[in-house]
Amino acid sequence: ALLFITVYKADGFYEFVESSCVFNSTKLDDIEYIRSYYYNKLEYTRFSSSVGKYVGYTEYGVRNAEYWNNLPGELSRMRNEKERYCLINVGNDHEAAL
Repeated sequence: ALLFITVYKADGFYEFVESSCVFNSTKLDDIEYIRSYYYNKLEYTRFSSSVGKYVGYTEYGVRNAEYWNNLPGELSRMRNEKERYCLINVGNDHEAAL
């Protein structure tokens, strides 16, 4: 699995975004793109290409998910990340492992 993390820190509080690709093969159908949003180690919102939309896990996360799910073009953009972000990197990692 590929994993990239972005961290924001302000006065001891951490907010970070994690993008990952979960895969069993290099075929696009076998890849799942996940983008998770965390605050102080608690995941509050997630986009999964398998679900196809944002899901909130806290009150704040539910509000974010509702907002992002209703933004014009946002879900389409995130669904395309599986092909744009994961497909090339999964292929590169698979080749490097061989």
